[in-house]
Amino acid sequence: MSSSRNSLVPRTGGSRPPKPQSGADEVGFLSLTPERARVLVLVAGRPAAIALAVIVVLALGALLSAGSDLAGASGAIAAGWLAVHQVPLTIGKTTLGLLPLLPAALLVWLTGRECARAVEPDSTRVDLGWIVGAAVAGPLLVTAVCLAVAEDASGVIALQPPNPLAAFAWVVGLYLLAAVAGISIRIRRRLVVLLRVPDWVVCGLSGAGRSGFRLLACAAAVSVLSFLVHVPRVGETYQSAGNAAGVIGLTLLSLAYLPNLVVHTVGVVVGSSVQFGAASFGVFSVVGGPIPAIPLMVAVPTGPAAWWWVVLLFVPAAIGVLGGLDCARNSPDRIDAPWATLTSAALAAVALVVLGLIAGGELGTFGRVGLDLPIFAVVVFAWLAVPGYAGLVFARWFIVPVGASPAEYTDPYDDEYYDDGAYYDDGAYYDDDGDHAYDDDDFYYDDEYDGPELEGELVDEQPAIASGHEYHSGTTPDILDAEVVEADLPDSGPVDGR
Repeated sequence: MSSSRNSLVPRTGGSRPPKPQSGADEVGFLSLTPERARVLVLVAGRPAAIALAVIVVLALGALLSAGSDLAGASGAIAAGWLAVHQVPLTIGKTTLGLLPLLPAALLVWLTGRECARAVEPDSTRVDLGWIVGAAVAGPLLVTAVCLAVAEDASGVIALQPPNPLAAFAWVVGLYLLAAVAGISIRIRRRLVVLLRVPDWVVCGLSGAGRSGFRLLACAAAVSVLSFLVHVPRVGETYQSAGNAAGVIGLTLLSLAYLPNLVVHTVGVVVGSSVQFGAASFGVFSVVGGPIPAIPLMVAVPTGPAAWWWVVLLFVPAAIGVLGGLDCARNSPDRIDAPWATLTSAALAAVALVVLGLIAGGELGTFGRVGLDLPIFAVVVFAWLAVPGYAGLVFARWFIVPVGASPAEYTDPYDDEYYDDGAYYDDGAYYDDDGDHAYDDDDFYYDDEYDGPELEGELVDEQPAIASGHEYHSGTTPDILDAEVVEADLPDSGPVDGR
């Protein structure tokens, strides 16, 4: 006897029909709930408001400590906003393109944090687009106002209005990077599943982050060590401060430029060189020249290069080997196909080159300050790729056997997060259609299902035979009446002679 009704069976990846769009996707960008609007206002306004508050306090403090009037306060605030966002400024005839990285890094972190908070587990592509748009739109509005203020203030202070296209490009780039990074970190496992990124790409991306962080950390340690060695010269840099306000200003200026020094030290550690106008610094040679008299610059070496500075080259070599070991443990890399290792080296080199580009620039009469970027890119990739491949080979021979699955050792995307199209993110399970797993959308009626099925119903009726206790107490048990319905079977021959 064939089954007369459809059977409810779980969906599989290949048989899933298209899922209807949710209400948010159908409405699109034209509808926002009040709660989501409030969240987007915070994303657009809170980082910009905090930055403006700090800039106003510092600008007014600098003007008051210098005994100046407040006529140029608006222009100073506008210039501070543009400088924080790495927009080159021209004051009089002096071009200032070497701008501090620390304020920009703090703004990127703050914006990424706001964007990550705004992401919900069931956020759609439309919701993510709203978040990115809000993160960029708020600072763009403030930038437009600051450009207009700088245009008006050019008659009071010697500030030439910057190029509007360059200003908007810097602001959009910084906040777009912050928004994408914050959202990606928040739903990284969901993105890996939905985008179906290959394992070697995921491992290469994470390996690039680890290698870049290690290089920056080692460069920071070298910078601090060099500063401590030359700390007796710090007193000379404060002689021009004049008073306590000048000392505080020089100290804050040095802290703001500390990330720039760390990025430039990476170039020295990997064997490249740093240009500082007519001067240059590297592991193999040092060319003297004028440098600014601020406390941070005492870390810059003077005199001829010492022979033992070559020991610094072991730092990128060791970091490259560690990157290869990581890729061997966490990726399907083989000796004849080290794709994750090469991807890690290439992405780390690109990220550090971008940092080197932002960390440099023109510094008035001193000239250009920065890394020799073409050589720096080649050297960083070589240090991370060649020793990285050596670390991969060593791991495949002695640590992770050749042909063994990396999941047997460490797999950051194992069944703890997703299984058979489902993944886990922030306390909720999701499947590959983007909603909660094990819901009605993950099942369907299959007309072609022809297997056996179990039908049952709960009936209340007097049993034919009851025990004495049940009879006298007046209670009867529930009976589950079930029958097994078999599907149509092929015709067979006679059984038992019938």
